[in-house]
Amino acid sequence: MANWFEGSGQIDCTIEHVEQALSAPGHLFVEIVKLMPGLSNVELMEHRDDSVTISTNEGVMTRSNIALDLDSEALTLEYDEMYEAGSKVTTTAHFREVFAGTDSGVRHTLVMSDVEAPGVLGFLYSRFGSSKTGNAFLSATKTHLEGS
Repeated sequence: MANWFEGSGQIDCTIEHVEQALSAPGHLFVEIVKLMPGLSNVELMEHRDDSVTISTNEGVMTRSNIALDLDSEALTLEYDEMYEAGSKVTTTAHFREVFAGTDSGVRHTLVMSDVEAPGVLGFLYSRFGSSKTGNAFLSATKTHLEGS
């Protein structure tokens, strides 16, 4: 797995709050995606045990192979994402998010790997979009968990 983005940040909430939010991943994903720059009309289309499908103004996002590992050290969430942004570009990626309790809240680490995006727009996205996209996910997650 080639890491495309790796970053972390501090969230001002408890690890118990994160665990509660992760108990309903479809709802959590929708609320976070709503906060992503440029995305609107975000709705949960389908929710299964290990996958969700979300529609946005740009297209359809499917997150599959959702796995949550709860241990005494941290909460780890992993999933695969396929995002079909209209007919222009389809991206795929693997996400790994780790939430670890600290004295001052929760440390959130995000690793996005195995990013593939065919075509010219996909090339530009995969070449130049990692920092902007990864930091937007970190920021949206922080905003949602601190405000919910």
